[in-house]
Amino acid sequence: MTHHLSTTLGPAMQECIERCSDCHDLCTETVRHCLERGGEHAAAEHIVALLDCAQLCDASRDFMLRRSAAHADVCGVCADACERCAESCESVDGSDEVMRRRAEECRRCAESCREMAGSS
Repeated sequence: MTHHLSTTLGPAMQECIERCSDCHDLCTETVRHCLERGGEHAAAEHIVALLDCAQLCDASRDFMLRRSAAHADVCGVCADACERCAESCESVDGSDEVMRRRAEECRRCAESCREMAGSS
């Protein structure tokens, strides 16, 4: 999903908004994949990690879009949730390509959010 963002946000924030948006969408989509696979994929802790990540990515994106003074705090929490989600995806099934790609996407989002958390 490509957003047409105001240049007043700056390139790092624009990138973070896009990564948060993508990560939200992918984690939300992955819940169905995991429920369909069953077993470890459908464990409550793993589903919660995916949904926490998705919801915090959504919140972080919104805080940045409205240039909230609290965006750095929210991005810091989001980065932690993205890391937990990546670890959960890797621990569920390292041979599952969907889980591996999800972990990579979550880590990219976490990195971008950490940058925003440090730029308050």
